[in-house]
Amino acid sequence: MTTLSPEVLDSPAAWRGREMVAQDVWEYRLTEAEVAEVDAAVAAIDRPLIEVDREAFPLPTLGPKLAGLRRELLDGRGFFLLRGLPVRRMSREEAVAAFWGIGAHFGSARSQNAKGHLMGHVKDMGLHSSDPNVRVYQTRERQLFHTDSVDIVALMCLQPARSGGLSSIVSSVAVHNEMAQSRPDLAAELYEPFFVDRRGEVPEGMKPWFTLPVFNRVDGELTTIYTRRYIESARRFEEVPALTPKQVEALDLFDSLCNSDEFRLDMAFEAGDMQFLCNHVILHDRTAFEDWPEPERRRHLLRLWLCPPEGRRLPEAFAARYGSIRAGDRGGIVVKDAVPVVPLEAA
Repeated sequence: MTTLSPEVLDSPAAWRGREMVAQDVWEYRLTEAEVAEVDAAVAAIDRPLIEVDREAFPLPTLGPKLAGLRRELLDGRGFFLLRGLPVRRMSREEAVAAFWGIGAHFGSARSQNAKGHLMGHVKDMGLHSSDPNVRVYQTRERQLFHTDSVDIVALMCLQPARSGGLSSIVSSVAVHNEMAQSRPDLAAELYEPFFVDRRGEVPEGMKPWFTLPVFNRVDGELTTIYTRRYIESARRFEEVPALTPKQVEALDLFDSLCNSDEFRLDMAFEAGDMQFLCNHVILHDRTAFEDWPEPERRRHLLRLWLCPPEGRRLPEAFAARYGSIRAGDRGGIVVKDAVPVVPLEAA
């Protein structure tokens, strides 16, 4: 049964960035033997990548480690960084296949946009977020703290930026607990529904916006869904009311805590790094960046949205954004006539 009171919650996901900086428990480096397993699995692929699942990408020794990391994502800290995949010696096809195969050990891939892309390409496309139908990952702007519309988001760095582009994450559970303790009145505001813009990616039969609370609790677990840019841009629709002063105050406090040195954890990506996050308990951000002038050196990340079969129970209201709340078959952006594809390049 859903509980809407802003209470302080006891959770392994309620960590603070200042504490995590001094710890290395969230960083894992692949061994030479594990890299060799990935190489062998890539070489053995005998079907279209879209058909490759966990069983078709066998990792005899790395696989059990990934299973443990999957439990850490879903039931523990909610994030980790996997390092050491030598992407610079791989072709684009090999790098995409390696990331896809490793991702398959965490869940099935979900569409990330109206084009049906199951593999996302995070790079500057020369666009700007002032266009309400542009997604910020297509720009070099700061992203601001947000969640994606799926259980797990995974990023793999092919090429870091010339400067900037740091990944920042924060525990939404820790931020919730601070608000519940210091300003329960404002925490309560975030348990009420907000209008959220779909940014032009509208499923058949749906409105161009949906409504969801930022904070949701089912079975004692807090699930957070948040993109302030989309909350604010939803006001472009006539039927969407203006934010109240109390709502703005609650959102401002939430953002302030996310950005504070106490709660935020920053990390710099190297080529081959893979970051996995549980969207239900982690918000992520990216600082603005300056790119290299050479096209082949420009910042480029691959992204997967993954749906694990053992996902947590979600409130019914999430169906407005996730399409379904059934574990193992939910999340992503699905619009009419979109054909699922795994593109090798940004498009």
